[in-house]
Amino acid sequence: MLGGRKLEIAAAKGSGLDKFDVSFFTASCDTVKTNTRYAKELKLDYPILSDPEKNVAKSYGVVHDKRTVPERWTFYVGKDGTIKHIEKKVNAGKHAGQIVNTLKKLGVAQR
Repeated sequence: MLGGRKLEIAAAKGSGLDKFDVSFFTASCDTVKTNTRYAKELKLDYPILSDPEKNVAKSYGVVHDKRTVPERWTFYVGKDGTIKHIEKKVNAGKHAGQIVNTLKKLGVAQR
């Protein structure tokens, strides 16, 4: 499914994400069936939310008139429900490390 590419995907594999008091997931404009297959193939330890109609993606601005394929952005949402930060320059292969650094900068508590 990924053409042999390997990505940093699991919180429990040394990324440091498991040390923070956070919940995380990914959102995709693919179908539930596609995302289920993807999650099983990659043995993900977090959920993939499906948005095939792109309603949520549009409301967050990751799908727009100039880009029908979603932007690869990370949204940091506080416990109060407000967006604390948006990471728009995502390196998929090293993103867990980027997330850890941002969580530290935001002062997110560790477990």
